[in-house]
Amino acid sequence: MSMLDRINSPGDLKKIPRQDLPKLAQEIRQLIVDVVSKTGGHLASNLGVVELTIALHYVFDVPKDKIIWDVGHQAYTHKLLTGRKNRFHTLRQHGGISGFPKITESPYDAFTTGHSSTSISAALGIASAKRLNHEDSKVIAVIGDGSMTAGLAYEGLNQAGDIHKDMIVILNDNDLSIAPNVGALSSLLSRTFSAKYLQDLKKEMGEFLRSLPKIGQDAYHYAKRAEESFKAFVTPGMLFEAFNFDYFGPIKGHRLNHLIDMLNNIKNIHEPVLLHVTTQKGKGYAPAEKNPVYFHGVGCFQIETGNKVTCSSAPSYTEIFGNTMVELAETDDKIIAVTAAMPEGTGLVKFSQKFPNRFFDVGIAEQHGVTFAAGLAVEGMKPVVAIYSTFLQRAYDQILHDVCMESLPVTFAIDRGGIVGEDGPTHHGIFDLSYLRPLPNMVVMAPKDENELRRMLLTAINYPGPAALRYPRGSGANVAIDKQIEPLPIGKGEILTHGKDVLILAIGTSVMDALEAHRILSEKSIFATVVNCRFVKPLDAELICHLAKEIPQIITVEENLRQGGFGSAVLEMLQDEGINDVQVKRLGIQDTFVEHGPRSILCAKYGIDAHAIITAAESMKNSSPHNL
Repeated sequence: MSMLDRINSPGDLKKIPRQDLPKLAQEIRQLIVDVVSKTGGHLASNLGVVELTIALHYVFDVPKDKIIWDVGHQAYTHKLLTGRKNRFHTLRQHGGISGFPKITESPYDAFTTGHSSTSISAALGIASAKRLNHEDSKVIAVIGDGSMTAGLAYEGLNQAGDIHKDMIVILNDNDLSIAPNVGALSSLLSRTFSAKYLQDLKKEMGEFLRSLPKIGQDAYHYAKRAEESFKAFVTPGMLFEAFNFDYFGPIKGHRLNHLIDMLNNIKNIHEPVLLHVTTQKGKGYAPAEKNPVYFHGVGCFQIETGNKVTCSSAPSYTEIFGNTMVELAETDDKIIAVTAAMPEGTGLVKFSQKFPNRFFDVGIAEQHGVTFAAGLAVEGMKPVVAIYSTFLQRAYDQILHDVCMESLPVTFAIDRGGIVGEDGPTHHGIFDLSYLRPLPNMVVMAPKDENELRRMLLTAINYPGPAALRYPRGSGANVAIDKQIEPLPIGKGEILTHGKDVLILAIGTSVMDALEAHRILSEKSIFATVVNCRFVKPLDAELICHLAKEIPQIITVEENLRQGGFGSAVLEMLQDEGINDVQVKRLGIQDTFVEHGPRSILCAKYGIDAHAIITAAESMKNSSPHNL
């Protein structure tokens, strides 16, 4: 029996002798690589925190103590140690365990995560509630150095240091981006400074100095400054000391004995503490160590080589976007690319290499990125802000206030629009049509294929106001690509098929489902007019109203929430135009958060695929008064 097979809870982990823990770490890495090679997932980040996770569960008493994993894409070891080992093969599969911490999945998951930089704020809230409830337990936030680029992390640090709540923040520094590791001396000093007897002595000395008549307060401040100056000389922690955190580190995150000693020491400190741990992304799997960016979020791959298993020869929408950006920027030096820590994910690596002076990665700071783009636009630039749909939600006020209010020419290239699959509810882009459509001055569009994406990008860049185009994750339809990019007329759709029985109004990826439904319906002698509406705002009112008067059985279909989305826009427009003698069936996602799973399964489950369109059309045909 393997060592991991004997662990069904953190209590079982604590029974393992320290000297055997490195072997357990090796077994965990092997299992993670094996499963992720089949399911896809976040590999490099999880391999980097195996020892840290073991040490946390070895020292603290979870779930009484709470661990909040920032973003959560490094929680696989945590899941394996907290009773989910036997279901780990279902990782990210429909009906299986989530790729992120989830409160409803396990009592060991203290907070549901998926977006960056929330852990410190959540941990502070939990710690404050525990104090109010007179509960004596620890709260630990584990946050990566990338997440520390977001302002939300510093808002949490600022309040935590101000109200002096008993909590621990562990900074998992896997790129050495905040500070270099200054070596063994720093590690030794941090472990020494964190020892309980020295912490007690420090407090006693502080109280003694303050008690001295006349000179007490000055003596205390002098001693404090001397300590901080010495620590600043050997450690990079003054930033966190400024937030009133006791800082320790950097300490190497793959040395279990040091980690356990350090955690045992700092758990006795009842003030805000920050422990700086340096780790290696992809640790223990050579391809991931060599290319941690690629293996951060990866699809299925061959374990022996690390090569991905490809299912489609068609280019992805992301690739098409990135290549088109380069093509357009070659003839227009006003085009600027802005992204939020996702140059690879948004397809902008080639742009960044060819036009380094016109590429800006703002870090995980979507709010800043949008307002930064607004500033560029004020000065005559043509910024294109490329952000995943789910992450653009973080910058809603900036889109409204800083871009739309003055109708600034900022283009929003919204990747991962619609259902994204195995990453689940925190990552599905099913709200963007609804949250962008109400904004005055905003143009909102979605391409039916990758060639139309190119045309929409040029259309948006040429538009003298804010424009958004949303496109899906994954491969395109493998259509022919026009050599010459032609812009689209704003607010104009196109009729793709003609039929007298039902009118199908589709947007984005749903257009292909509508065409497939049309083909099958034709075989059943139900003939549909299919319209690629292209624009959610402004709608092609002239075309839709004309068709609605001729074909009163109408189906709208979108890969978006029904509330406030494309179908709602059509209903509102028909009402405004006084067209009431129609029957409208809106296909879209109901009022819910969509779970993780393959896109095809989820689209079928939520009734937005070709089969759902066929069913709706048959129902309408059978209930039509013309058939009575």
